[in-house]
Amino acid sequence: MKKNYLLTPGPTPLPPEVCEALSRPIIHHRTPQFQAVLKEVSESLKDMFQTKNDVFILTASGTGAMEAAVVNLLSWGDKALVIEGGKFGERWTELCEAYGIKPIVIKVEWGKDLDPDMLKQYLEKESAIKAVFATLCETSTGVTFDIRKIAEIVKETPAVLAIDAISGLGAIDLKMDEWGVDVVVSGSQKGFMLPPGLGFISVSKKAWKLVEESQCPKYYFDLKEAKKALDKTDTPFTPAIGLVIALDTALKMMHGEGIENIFKRHRKLAEATRAAMVALGLELFAPDAASDAVTAVKVPRGVDGEKLVKVMRDDYGVTIAGGQSEMKGKIFRIAHMGYIGEFDIILGISCLEKVLKKLGYNFELGAGVKAAQETLLK
Repeated sequence: MKKNYLLTPGPTPLPPEVCEALSRPIIHHRTPQFQAVLKEVSESLKDMFQTKNDVFILTASGTGAMEAAVVNLLSWGDKALVIEGGKFGERWTELCEAYGIKPIVIKVEWGKDLDPDMLKQYLEKESAIKAVFATLCETSTGVTFDIRKIAEIVKETPAVLAIDAISGLGAIDLKMDEWGVDVVVSGSQKGFMLPPGLGFISVSKKAWKLVEESQCPKYYFDLKEAKKALDKTDTPFTPAIGLVIALDTALKMMHGEGIENIFKRHRKLAEATRAAMVALGLELFAPDAASDAVTAVKVPRGVDGEKLVKVMRDDYGVTIAGGQSEMKGKIFRIAHMGYIGEFDIILGISCLEKVLKKLGYNFELGAGVKAAQETLLK
């Protein structure tokens, strides 16, 4: 018998309570019953976004919410500044290019955080920049960017700041209103402990002025239509009814734990994971900007990185993530976000040790588990 364990940075495991909610009979969305749920989740999401602004729920993956940000903020020919430090930072660039928006790209070395002075220089040089696109947690590299510092710089300019928090929200602190972040997008299959299928986007008053001016073609992702509908506790198109009902359950679980406790839990699991990797003699890919949502680790010399991930998944049922793009086969990634607890991490490290030993890597068996346990006991 083989049990399956999910330690990937999306989708993440589902709590039993969420699975139960997903199994309930479908209801119609144009009814008072669904409107009651929609009203509750719309208000609860504000707490998770740490904002007083509306949070719009889209039937789409997180990428749909990113596209909504681009097409609602900008027009053909506008200039946008994109901070690229990994695969998902590149997605902002690709979305801009798809709609005729001119991206000015700041290339950040993969595994590193942004130098704030570089951001200042770009903004001073290009006064026509209307939006800055950045990423909270770059899951392809295991980096958390200093969004607070980025926001401090951008809010002194006419530009708005839009953050991809798909892999970070609900795991890493992001104070949208307090820090002055203008647009935050997220998705359901990460910290929110749901299957993929819901995108979320919240927009500040400053950014909403751009929404009113935007000439980009849009239909399904038109936030002005979403706003009209939400004011009536409705959605402009058919929502993912079952997912919204399950979201209500997930948000109640998150509120029960408390947002600060959620951040502390993720931080502790991240520290334990990193301690285990160091104890095994492995090198962290992003030691100076390591994320509390996912840890990226360099594959040791002599080990086949793709085989490592495959054997853990196919032979032992423990799914971690490999590297993406230029990091394929060079790093592996262990997530510790959402419905993941201490013993999920211990089990994952134990399996990693077993497979590393089988693939010929030399270390003291049990060293990683011991280091993780000692960290979790602190």
